[in-house]
Amino acid sequence: MITIIQRVSMAKVTVNQQDIAEIGVGILALLAVEKQDTAKEAERLLERILNYRIFADEQERMNLSLRDIKGGLLIVPQFTLAADTQKGNRPSFISGAAPDQAQQLFSYLQQVALGVYPSVQFGQFGADMQVSLINNGPVTFTLRTSKS
Repeated sequence: MITIIQRVSMAKVTVNQQDIAEIGVGILALLAVEKQDTAKEAERLLERILNYRIFADEQERMNLSLRDIKGGLLIVPQFTLAADTQKGNRPSFISGAAPDQAQQLFSYLQQVALGVYPSVQFGQFGADMQVSLINNGPVTFTLRTSKS
């Protein structure tokens, strides 16, 4: 799995002109499922997101996690993150999971996240989403569960 996490002051997802998810201070996580991913990778990635220290402490150092600050988490499926962009002028999605596999793992991740973190919301798998955010910093990181 691959995710882009962004430290945000706010983020929201809109589908068909309806706001479906919104958080204040926290993390927006754009998430892609790759072919080799399993439930184990989903669980590992979620723990990394929740514990990754990207929020400022009293000395203004990135030393606090999402759990520490009790911030919001917005997880948005975004298959384009799995694109191979090494060659040519068009992305290849060969490493991305098939839609059925990706949806299953995203649903699993949703269930696990709801069970371990109270302030989590989600984008809609397969929808044409509009994502709005205020990136705080800007602070943006890429997290992966595999080396591919």
